[in-house]
Amino acid sequence: MEHNESQLPDWARRISKLRQRLGLSQAALGAKLRYSPIAVSRWERGVKEPPAHCWIQLGNIAGGPDCWWFWSRAGLKTSDVLQVLPARETLQRRQPKLEIVVAGSGKKTGRRLGNVRLVAIPLLPVHAATRGEKGDHHTDLNHVTSEEIIAAPQMWSPHPDETRCLRVKGSSMSPWIDDGDIVAVDTFETDSSKLNGKIVVAWSNEHGLSLARFRRVDGMETLESENREYEPVVFGKDRKWKIIGKVLWWLRRAP
Repeated sequence: MEHNESQLPDWARRISKLRQRLGLSQAALGAKLRYSPIAVSRWERGVKEPPAHCWIQLGNIAGGPDCWWFWSRAGLKTSDVLQVLPARETLQRRQPKLEIVVAGSGKKTGRRLGNVRLVAIPLLPVHAATRGEKGDHHTDLNHVTSEEIIAAPQMWSPHPDETRCLRVKGSSMSPWIDDGDIVAVDTFETDSSKLNGKIVVAWSNEHGLSLARFRRVDGMETLESENREYEPVVFGKDRKWKIIGKVLWWLRRAP
């Protein structure tokens, strides 16, 4: 059944025009977004709107200046990005040109402001717990819809397409990381031989997503808390554990 283009929502027409501009089939666009051709067809027919993380990816694929329209559908505003820039830079340039790298999509497109490059990282409604608490049971963070976007310097995110922000539950990693903090997790970094001494997010069926410091000594792999009252988890004795990614940095609201 064909649809009159004038009757379609503006967002549906924009997706269709973007796909045609790029010379992609619905299957090819769906593959880039990790969605089926049927899902893309529904978007273009105005049957169902894409989730927030897909709008971010579409903006990344579109490139500037169209990227801003798509990113705005996910809640990302130009003003949100400007807030993370140094005040002096913002005041000196009345019309700054930014280069935005959108996490979760793999490409690097956008506008430029000198050497300032930012990534827009999805903040997921997902909790990683420290010892003594239980975290959420998500194992594939790529398909979790973001609740907000965090703009950060690109140098903080070596693999933007694999970076997600999670919330922390529990205080056994205090004073480094505390309850309510936000951590950026690079899901590209899962090789245990390169993670000794690093803070990671790991998963087990019993505990869900867990936040701890990874140690590898004499072939033994453990997850340790900063609070030594909690016994370390020994990887070698529990094959159900797996590393989800390395913690790159964390954020905390001022009291």
